[in-house]
Amino acid sequence: MHLLIPAAGMGKRMESEFATRGLRPRNKLLMTLRDQPLLAWTLIAAEQAASISWIGIIGQAEDRADIESILGNISLSKPVQFIQGGATRQASVYNGLQALPAEVERVLIHDGARCLATPDLFDRCAAVLMTCPGLIAAVTVKDTIKIVDSAGIVIDTPDRANLWAAQTPQGFEVKLLKACHDQGRALGWEVTDDAALFEKCSLPVKIVPGEETNLKITTPADLTIAEFILRSRGQLKVDS
Repeated sequence: MHLLIPAAGMGKRMESEFATRGLRPRNKLLMTLRDQPLLAWTLIAAEQAASISWIGIIGQAEDRADIESILGNISLSKPVQFIQGGATRQASVYNGLQALPAEVERVLIHDGARCLATPDLFDRCAAVLMTCPGLIAAVTVKDTIKIVDSAGIVIDTPDRANLWAAQTPQGFEVKLLKACHDQGRALGWEVTDDAALFEKCSLPVKIVPGEETNLKITTPADLTIAEFILRSRGQLKVDS
């Protein structure tokens, strides 16, 4: 299975953490978690996943040297290709799809900021993708969700039995996802994940149970939670 890792964002909500560490704002995936960059944790999980045979990292040119340094430090056995990212996640994934080898029929897409995904999650998603055109990892919503209008007034309380919080990996048949991206570019659609493009094109997206620990590193508080999770797993550092 081929894997694309969008890793081209700047992480605006991490600016305070950069300031605390005396660093200029930059790609948050280059920040360290237990002495290793966030991206390294994502890559080592992909390396350990039996189903993954190729990794494409979608990043910005200014981060390429740092990404190559990470790759040198963790010595992956699987082929890795750097792919130039775009101005948005959607544009970056579009670039990633164009860079896939022509014979690839299915692809997993995993946000680099979800650096705690396990090899088992990659393998389970890869297995299910062989039976459906599209899927997302997701977990059930435990909180009561309120829909609020622009004035801050609650207008509805949806049944949480039907609510799932989307994660990644997300997986798709490459031919179908490319067509969805092409249609989205033509019609000016702006979405936050690839499943939304599939949905807009009336294509089915299957849910694969995700992992509660597969959080997205977005704020400084998430780094603290992630460190606790790694410690509880006994993962102190990435083996080099």
